[in-house]
Amino acid sequence: MTIVVNGTKREATDGTTIRSLLAESNLAPEKVAIELNRRLARSDKYDLPLIEGDEVEIVTFVGGG
Repeated sequence: MTIVVNGTKREATDGTTIRSLLAESNLAPEKVAIELNRRLARSDKYDLPLIEGDEVEIVTFVGGG
């Protein structure tokens, strides 16, 4: 299936979840904000399978000083 991650189309296997996308990128779920289809996704949704055409935005937090 085709999904969009941070504006880039990519192929994903059936059963791909937000949590598995984060694991592929070595990102900790507690250190990111996720938008799914232009709506903020709560962490309890991270294990639900994505579907064809889903759009995922992954935003990492950056500290500074």
